[in-house]
Amino acid sequence: MTKIKIVTDSSCIIDSDRMKDLEINTISLSIMIDGTIYADQNELDKNEFIKMMENSPSLPKTSQPPIGEFIALYDELGKDGSEIISIHLTEKLSGTVNTARQAAQMSQSKVTVVDSDYIDQALGFQVYEAATLAKNGATMDQIVTRIEEVKNKTQLYIGVATLDNLVKGGRIGKLVGAVSGFLNMKVLCQLTNGELEVISKGRGNKTFTKWMSNLEEKLETYSINCLGFSEADGMDISLELKNSIIKVLPELKIPIIRTTPLVATHAGKGAFAVMFYTN
Repeated sequence: MTKIKIVTDSSCIIDSDRMKDLEINTISLSIMIDGTIYADQNELDKNEFIKMMENSPSLPKTSQPPIGEFIALYDELGKDGSEIISIHLTEKLSGTVNTARQAAQMSQSKVTVVDSDYIDQALGFQVYEAATLAKNGATMDQIVTRIEEVKNKTQLYIGVATLDNLVKGGRIGKLVGAVSGFLNMKVLCQLTNGELEVISKGRGNKTFTKWMSNLEEKLETYSINCLGFSEADGMDISLELKNSIIKVLPELKIPIIRTTPLVATHAGKGAFAVMFYTN
């Protein structure tokens, strides 16, 4: 039986408890801050990066992995005849998945590339399911079908304390960015089809808590497979919202994870995200 190996990128987050005994290969994006280039994976401390970003006069710049790194990884993984599924963050935020597609055509290995349409733990949901199925001997078609199912059953919401980084990075309209600077304005977005859409805005954190009250009613009607929070120095609001969810879903394990420097660059200091997928 042909072995299937899983590749993703450094924007992918999976709770450490779920990572046990899974074989996942990660290729790193890079970040340039204050003239120095770092690998997003391993070379930047997540906590220290928030301070570096806050003190930097300009927005950090993110770069996709070079095509040569993809080709080398694919060729190495496929030496034993294995096939590869390479799952990456949405192409609306990075050209990584397109570079992976080009590398797949140039590699000696058989590679299937998937645009997750997501990032962070929401990307991790697809990678986790793919790696679990691969470990258990599933076929390529079975794994790809499951990835699509998880994608279609995933929701990702991001609360932004300041839109400075999203505006500077061109990820969201300048009009919303201008408004957010007044009256302690907070913005809640949803990542849909790989693009950010503003769904709520208001003054202070009550914007987030009010929205969460509405979401809780929906969560009670869902069969949740996995739910997690990620934060970029937004631990306080994440804990508050997590505790709110626990009141209605007390059996659900809900991790809060410091997001990667790559995601923090786009979301900005104080941001949080809640994401989940259903059965």
